[in-house]
Formats: sequence, structure tokens, C-alpha cells
Amino acid sequence: MKREVINTNDGSTTIYLEKWDEHYHSKHGAIQEAYHVFIKNGLEHWCNLIDSKNPRILEIGFGTGLNAFITYLEHCKHSLTISYHAVEAYPVNQQEVIRLNYVQQLQAQDFSEVFNLMHQSEWDIDLQIDSSFTLRKRRQLFETIDDGADFDLIYFDAFGARVQPELWDVGMFERMYKAMDNNGILVTYAAKGSVRRAMLEVGFIVEKLPGPPGKREMLRAVKK
Repeated sequence: MKREVINTNDGSTTIYLEKWDEHYHSKHGAIQEAYHVFIKNGLEHWCNLIDSKNPRILEIGFGTGLNAFITYLEHCKHSLTISYHAVEAYPVNQQEVIRLNYVQQLQAQDFSEVFNLMHQSEWDIDLQIDSSFTLRKRRQLFETIDDGADFDLIYFDAFGARVQPELWDVGMFERMYKAMDNNGILVTYAAKGSVRRAMLEVGFIVEKLPGPPGKREMLRAVKK
């Protein structure tokens, strides 16, 4: 499928899939969306709620590596210890990675090698990026995820239900519920009624939150 690296409204890049008319991140601002959805309403919220600095994170859609990289930067700022699993079936290629400008836009030049390492490292092994951040990239289809209560926080960043509805149904959220420990949190940019109902059906407590720029709402789900 043809993919093109484009600029979003906050100056950061994303990848556009012409055939689906779909973006990896919001065209209104890739970095702004990542911070709002996954850091502010996910990572920060979980750490404050549980009073812990040791989250186990599962990302659904490693993609450009933006969410993983920003999470790494946050772990450095706040002395967090993070185990981070990122699932991806169709990795971006190195030519696309070179054109992504997250290091520059985040003014994180001191960590440029970390961003490159995240993309260049092998799949399905634990990569100890530093003493308190472990990354495991898992090359697999989302539909084959079968973890059991291993995670505290899920970044659900799959392509939208318009183009891949099978990733937003009851069966998928049953897998997510099973993968989370009690009091675990799932955050996603999506806010469709059908997505919320699927989450509720499997047992999540779901709340609507203000969305990132360009989006009215987002969802956060909790496993009790």
C-alpha cells in the first residue's frame, strides 16, 4: 500500500495511506495528539491514580515509534521504570523513518540514537535501552494477542474503525481486557459509540474525555 510522509498542523510528521485516506497520527498534530491521548490521559493519569512509577505498557500499533519515543522521554523526566511492549504487523521502512522529524520537533537531539535504536533493533527480543526502560517490539497481528494480566496501561492506537472495523469489536477488547491487570487503563483517540459499547460489553468502565486538537472526544477505559 502506498504511503507518504507528510507534515501535520503542529509541524510534526506522520505517514499517510492514500488508498485508505488514513493517517498514522492526527493530521491536526501528531505530537500534540500523542501527548494528549497517551501521556496526559494515559501514563500520567495511571501514575497518579495508582501512585506508582513502574507501569507495564502495551502499545497497539508501534508504527512510527512516536508514542514509544515520547514515553521514553517522559520516563527520563520523571524517573519512571517502564516495561514497554509494542505490537506491529507491518513495520515502517527505514526510508520513512529517516523522514520523520520527531527528534527535532521534540528538541530531543540528545536522544536521537534512542529513536534510531527503537526502529533498528530486532523484533521479539527485550531491548534494554537503559537501566529503567525495556522495549520489546512484537511483530504480530493484533488479532493474535493473547497476554494474561501482564499490563497496567494500553495505548490503543490502531488504524480507525472506518478502515479496520475488526480491530475495534468486542473480540479485540476482550483480548485487551484479558491482557490488563486490575485497575489497568486503556486509552485511545477513538470516541465512536460502537467502540464505547464494545468496551462496556467486555466489562470496562468507560469515560469520554476531551479529545486532542481536531477531535471533540476520546475514550479511557478502566478494568476493575
